[in-house]
Amino acid sequence: MAPRTNPSERQRRLGAELRKLRVGAGLSGERAAAILDADRARISNIETGRIDVSRNRLHKVLQEYGCPPGPYFDGLMSMAQENGKGWWDGFNDTIGPAARDLAELESRSTVLRTHEPLVIPGMLQTEEYARAVLGATEDDPQRADRYTEFRMARQRVLTGDSPVTYRAVVHEAALHTQVGGSVVMRRQLLRLMEISRLPHVSVQVYPFEAGIYSAHTQSFVLYGSNAPELDTVYLEHPTNSLFLRDAEHLNGYAKMFERLSRLALAPVDPESAPESHASRDSLSLIQHVMYAL
Repeated sequence: MAPRTNPSERQRRLGAELRKLRVGAGLSGERAAAILDADRARISNIETGRIDVSRNRLHKVLQEYGCPPGPYFDGLMSMAQENGKGWWDGFNDTIGPAARDLAELESRSTVLRTHEPLVIPGMLQTEEYARAVLGATEDDPQRADRYTEFRMARQRVLTGDSPVTYRAVVHEAALHTQVGGSVVMRRQLLRLMEISRLPHVSVQVYPFEAGIYSAHTQSFVLYGSNAPELDTVYLEHPTNSLFLRDAEHLNGYAKMFERLSRLALAPVDPESAPESHASRDSLSLIQHVMYAL
């Protein structure tokens, strides 16, 4: 099989981790090729994600590279899927590879931490809100509808049999930004409160009075797994979105999110009685904005 020209993020990540392990073990590419009974070019293609490695061969390689049993070992094994297909491949006609990579990342994550400064996070959007957001950047109505359908499908990770833990810090500006009109916004804010009833979902509002923080204007998502070494940071950009994997970035954005969470108002708790809100919290702020619409 010819090497692929556009590996997925999963394939690139697995290859990058294998290269890191090989170099850490002090093994040359030629030695790795001997372990797999392959040539040096094949090892290079595996380490760039351009060629898959079977689960049996991967297990052998990890042992030879000195990777101990545990969550990291298991996480790497789970990344060596035989075909790598998922529901997101049904959107190949419209959705680009970076967005499909997000859906695959979400399907493999155990926790998502996201910060949004201007819009409601995609995972929490109503269909009409999502259509208004996507329609603002997509001139073709049919493509906008297809992107909306894809976004709604991604939300299933919050409601499936094994839902992901989800934490969001949303800037107060996102509550006030009129997307689709007042009726759409009112329904969207109701959706925020409703989805916060799920035990694995936490929504916090970062209020205007909390002031400026280095990350308060930056949108990012942290994709967490059982093996912290396999976490990923995603930075969205109109022309060149980024997936960050190195430990320095992972630690930096994790600390950034925790500080945003500390500065933000207490999480939404729709089950609490109104009289319990002795101090301002995320729920009371969302309700205040919603009633003013």
